[in-house]
Amino acid sequence: MSRFRNVDFTPAAPVLKQDIGKDDLSAEAYDGLRTASVSSEFERASIKMQREMLPIFRYRDSILYLIETSQVVVLIGHTGSGKSTQLTQYLYEAGWTNKEKSIACTQPRRLAATSVAARVAAELGCELGDTVGYSIRFEDVTSRKTRIKYMTDGMLLREILIDPLLSHYSVIVIDEVHERSTYTDILLCVLKRIIMRRRELRLIISSATLQADELVNFFGNGTKIISIEGKMYPVDMLYLTEPAENYIDKTIETILKIHTSEPPGDILAFLTGRDEIAQVVQELHDRKLSLPTLDNDMLILALYAGLSQESQREVFDPTPENTRKIIISTNIAEASVTIDGIVYVIDCGFVKIRSYDPRLRIDSLVVTPISRASSIQRAGRAGRTRSGKCFCLYTELGASQLSESTVPEIQRTNLAGPLLQIKALGIENIARLDMVSPPPIELVSSALDLLYNLSALDDYAKLTKPLGERLAEIPLDPMLGKILLQSQSYNCINQMLTITAMMSVENVFIFPDHNHHAADEQHEKFIVNEGDHLSLFNVYQAFTVRGKQSSKWAHDRYLNYRALSQAVSIRRQLSRYLSKLGLNVPPALAADVVNVRTETVVKCIVSGFFPNAAKMQPDGSFRLVNVGDGDPEKSVVWVHPSSVMFTRKAEWVIYSQIVQMGEKTYINGITKIERDWLLEAAPNFYQITKER
Repeated sequence: MSRFRNVDFTPAAPVLKQDIGKDDLSAEAYDGLRTASVSSEFERASIKMQREMLPIFRYRDSILYLIETSQVVVLIGHTGSGKSTQLTQYLYEAGWTNKEKSIACTQPRRLAATSVAARVAAELGCELGDTVGYSIRFEDVTSRKTRIKYMTDGMLLREILIDPLLSHYSVIVIDEVHERSTYTDILLCVLKRIIMRRRELRLIISSATLQADELVNFFGNGTKIISIEGKMYPVDMLYLTEPAENYIDKTIETILKIHTSEPPGDILAFLTGRDEIAQVVQELHDRKLSLPTLDNDMLILALYAGLSQESQREVFDPTPENTRKIIISTNIAEASVTIDGIVYVIDCGFVKIRSYDPRLRIDSLVVTPISRASSIQRAGRAGRTRSGKCFCLYTELGASQLSESTVPEIQRTNLAGPLLQIKALGIENIARLDMVSPPPIELVSSALDLLYNLSALDDYAKLTKPLGERLAEIPLDPMLGKILLQSQSYNCINQMLTITAMMSVENVFIFPDHNHHAADEQHEKFIVNEGDHLSLFNVYQAFTVRGKQSSKWAHDRYLNYRALSQAVSIRRQLSRYLSKLGLNVPPALAADVVNVRTETVVKCIVSGFFPNAAKMQPDGSFRLVNVGDGDPEKSVVWVHPSSVMFTRKAEWVIYSQIVQMGEKTYINGITKIERDWLLEAAPNFYQITKER
């Protein structure tokens, strides 16, 4: 302990009152594999022994008894107890999949759904997609033989559109409820209705940290609760004696201090976003060269949601001999995944959450203090293999002032997409919807207004036919779905299929730390003055036609091969969606780019994104159009540096992304338009007024 006093840390409570065992999500290394393999850490032990080592095993009979005798069971099992991987297997072994029934287990993150499914398939000794499979947006690895199905909560909600009573499932497991995603909250609401009509259906609500009383009150007194105690080594909590001026600098300082002073053991540091992570990773690489010669080397790795699968797998690989693995991560490592071998955790004390302003229709990425529940989760990552330490980059007083939990996502997000799904389920009276945490009326009103202006709802707030019903079936944001469905009227289906697919993946342009000029030269070959959307179309056309979907072709042009390949797959699936909806999808031909006028394609984009319009100001900024009254300064936005339009001028534009970062609000996904096209696309939404 004394070795850290010169880093301004002071020891606090020596033992974390949180029982955590081996993590059921440590198989992230298997993400993307069709045939899963058992983690190398357990190669010497049989699968049976591995499963029996997990804390949940001694509760197996009690859990199965509660499920047999109660329709709703709340299972509190700290991360690492084995709940995500073992619970479905217990149900499978107990016969809950007899008579061709299946077990569904939802996850709030795609990353978790795929990795847990791979782990369970490995433990059952089957190929992924056989007895065990998963379903996430634009990827379905299941078959008629699948009896244990992992999926995102949004995908289960879509299944309810097809099968309102989920008649082919015997048990529904809603996992990681403590993350309180929007679709998880909606699922709880809908499932409460379903279980009243299907008394034989069992619902298990699983969470790492949750106020169980809240769910008991929601589902009724018949709800049973079981808490699984885990096991972990003691974790020393160390706090700063004075608040840190800069938690990024303090993170770097603490990592280096641990590496040069502490015994072997891997380090996990929590930061708020990829930019901070990139900064710390680069600084550590630079500082590494000036460190004194040590017996062990540093392996510095990043972990965040947008990282490639290959890079994610590196994080979970065994640490090389005489090396200390240092992982710099967002809060994705807080609940969805866990890395074995972590002994030291550094908690910056902050998290970046998304907050939506319904009046300005702006998403803000706000860096905010973590909750007490998150603090416990982060600290619990240490002490898996031996005693660990958690370095909190805030004071003990600051820790005592943390809120109990994070505000549920449904109370701070754009609800247009979720409300469209609720309407499609036949639930008309949104205001009287029974929910665990009802959303603010401003968010509901804003979402209904947007759906009405998109012509998805009629004057009575009912789904329109066929547009509203079709929008609910397509797994896209309502605005994006609108331009895809309208493309038939504009005779540009192939262009919109490509553009929507490209807008559904991460940034395809790679900006390396070095060779910026070379990357810019290559990217410029695809850029058009109309803006981002048509430039993305050009990239896709070149990749599929000239590049023949070659990874080398993409690499040579500083393009993201993984994202482009994913866009090809998404485009193919969206094409099938349109065919099922009765739209005539013509063959995709390279000649399409000259067969349809650019103006026609842009007008189609405007038909969906007309609410997102902005006019250029003399200083190069833009002012949002039709955002209501209020502070005019809040309607001023700037073009994001990654946009094609950052170096171009346009009097009027529409955008597909808007986010507030720091003191500025940025727009991205920008296309140059004419003002009259807004009036043409939405005559009831816009009115001509005199210039101020």
